[in-house]
Amino acid sequence: MKRTAKAIFSILISIFIAASILPVCSFATEPDIDAVIEERKNIPIESNSIPSWPVGPQTNAQSAMLIEAKTGIVLYEKNVHERLYPASITKILTALIAYEHCDMDEEVTFSYEAVSSIDWRYDANMGINAGDKITMEQALHGMLVGSANEAAYAIAEHVAGSVEDFADLMNEKATSLGCTDSHFVTPNGIHDENHYTSAHDMALIAQAFFSNDYLAKISGTSSYKVPKTDTQPNDEMVVYAKSKLFPNKEYAYEGLIGTKTGYTESARQTLVSCAERDGLKLISVVMKDEAPYQYTDTIELFNYGFSNFVTFRIADKDLRYVISSSNLFDTKNDIFGSSDPILEINPLDEIILPVGTDLDNTESKVVYDDLNDNEIARINYYYSGTYVGNASVIPCKSLIQTPGLGDDTISDEDDNNGPVYINIYKLLGIVILTAFVLSLVFMLISFIRGGKRRKKNKPSVNNSKNLIKFK
Repeated sequence: MKRTAKAIFSILISIFIAASILPVCSFATEPDIDAVIEERKNIPIESNSIPSWPVGPQTNAQSAMLIEAKTGIVLYEKNVHERLYPASITKILTALIAYEHCDMDEEVTFSYEAVSSIDWRYDANMGINAGDKITMEQALHGMLVGSANEAAYAIAEHVAGSVEDFADLMNEKATSLGCTDSHFVTPNGIHDENHYTSAHDMALIAQAFFSNDYLAKISGTSSYKVPKTDTQPNDEMVVYAKSKLFPNKEYAYEGLIGTKTGYTESARQTLVSCAERDGLKLISVVMKDEAPYQYTDTIELFNYGFSNFVTFRIADKDLRYVISSSNLFDTKNDIFGSSDPILEINPLDEIILPVGTDLDNTESKVVYDDLNDNEIARINYYYSGTYVGNASVIPCKSLIQTPGLGDDTISDEDDNNGPVYINIYKLLGIVILTAFVLSLVFMLISFIRGGKRRKKNKPSVNNSKNLIKFK
């Protein structure tokens, strides 16, 4: 009896001690989220150091970036090259590769490996069974809308044969887009220490992703239903987007084009989003954030961009590079009847400047290296030493469309006060034709002169002495 009482007493003491220690241990290991967030807020915002640049918001994320989608101009950057875990925002790269390699009506088979590669209790999924088949379009919706991890795995197998080979495609694609901080291992972003990227690289990937209207539309879909079919005999599968930036959600944002969320214990909250207002298309990336700040940070970044920056179309605004302003001649028409200039600034090229500034506040430099096809030169623009965009100098469309020789004539009614423009193709054609004709004339004259010379020096034969004599 005494032994039993002692045993019970010992158990009670142990329970009491454990109960008093456990909260302390728990407190010691649990991170102080408020302190972490405050520490992240103090990370310097590099873009705020640009003279006369609009001051950006103090975000809660470990890393954040805002770019203009069409030009790629960086509007806001905070710790953008730190290597961090992306979680499910990885899937926009997976989708980009799948779109480039597949037709959307191709059937994707979900292997046993694909459906068993995830933890069904915690990892986002669409509830599909091994052996089921759905189209690539449906698989992309499952992956981008519902963030289905087994869909990403199945897509990788379908495209490359294995996840490992697909990872090679991911890294090749990332490098081709200019990524410098990334190494991808999985198609879905499930945690792996060797799977990492940066806000800078995700912005480049997002720029390519959101330039694809098809993929952007999927990422802007809040719910999607995969119907029951012969190859997918289960009940209809409905997937829902987790982002709260969609209409009628808590943080709905006007002008939202698309968005992709991500979360793992190590990555924390990650979010890539795109929005457009008044012709300005912006991409926001936040990494290693805490809920719900991934949404409030994104909204602050978007508001900052739309409120503080405007686009300038160079061909319409910059009179310093008007290709047609030549005073070398005093007639509008050239000698071949064309009144079009040889070169022009690409009418679609734009730069991004802070509100309240104009092109007079910029510096520009004409470069001739690393040009794209059809570029004759490129004009780079800088504001306070920061690159804000470029404009291409290209052959005029009218010149490209009518490269042959024409028989236009100069009318007496033409205005002779403007500059003359020379159609280089016509000029080159006439030069070649003239050279050809002159060559023929020269050859004919040479032939005639050579004939006369041979006749004059023709030898005579003395038959009596069988000797050759020259007269």
